[in-house]
Amino acid sequence: MFDRVAIIGTGLIGASLALALKRHGLANHVVGCARTQETIDKALALGILDSGTTDIAAAVNNADFIMLAAPVGAFRDLAKAMAPHLKPGAIVSDAGSVKQAVIDTVAPELPAGVHFIPAHPIAGTEHSGPEAGFAELFEGRWCILTPPPESDPTAIEKVTQMWRGIGMQTEIMDAEHHDKVLAITSHLPHLIAYTIVGTATDLEAHTKSEVFKFAAGGFRDFTRIAASDPVMWRDVFLNNREAVLDMLGRFTEDLSALQKAIRNGDGKTLEDHFARTREIRRGVIDAKQA
Repeated sequence: MFDRVAIIGTGLIGASLALALKRHGLANHVVGCARTQETIDKALALGILDSGTTDIAAAVNNADFIMLAAPVGAFRDLAKAMAPHLKPGAIVSDAGSVKQAVIDTVAPELPAGVHFIPAHPIAGTEHSGPEAGFAELFEGRWCILTPPPESDPTAIEKVTQMWRGIGMQTEIMDAEHHDKVLAITSHLPHLIAYTIVGTATDLEAHTKSEVFKFAAGGFRDFTRIAASDPVMWRDVFLNNREAVLDMLGRFTEDLSALQKAIRNGDGKTLEDHFARTREIRRGVIDAKQA
């Protein structure tokens, strides 16, 4: 599908994409770009990349497809740095969890004749670094594409087919709507997880040790989510602040209602709420996203 692919950022997503492209024969050559030579050396030693560099100009030179797989807060500077070195007809995409802010910061920096097709592969783990990558990460998951209205249809189709080629289901969505949906399905859960684990770390020493020792399933799940890359999630919250604050306000209202029910001994309200929300888990299972 592509002769030369440049992946900017060789962490979990970038490394997994490189491995998936190579496994499915979708790229003749995959070059990676990272901030440090140590990261590049590690990715090369693991067989993730065909070549690697810390020089973004060298990475994108003559590349047909460029993937931004770094924290979204770095996207503007990355776009500025690579723009003069992009060949006409090249396709630039990204894997950011926020889309409208990415469009606003990246698109103006790219030259005419280069196609920008933003995307969000909804897949990941709490691990980071090139050693966390694995080719199967994307299989059976969804990738949402949010191309601006003026995007080239051929470029959209090519990016769509790439993600499908490594096992993903795809959907095209308006960027603003994407950000609202992901605020509740991904961003808010991470914020809650960081908060709960943070609360546990502030307990008295003897209580905190017991929290870790007797951690039940719920707390274990929260600690797994809260172990995610702090830089990536800092940038997500700062770049999707309006949607996150909206969902956080709704969550706070619901939490206050449950707090009132507990205080008043209102078992019916609690049970009704739990029964209604239990159906969500069944829906996730039915959608094969469990």
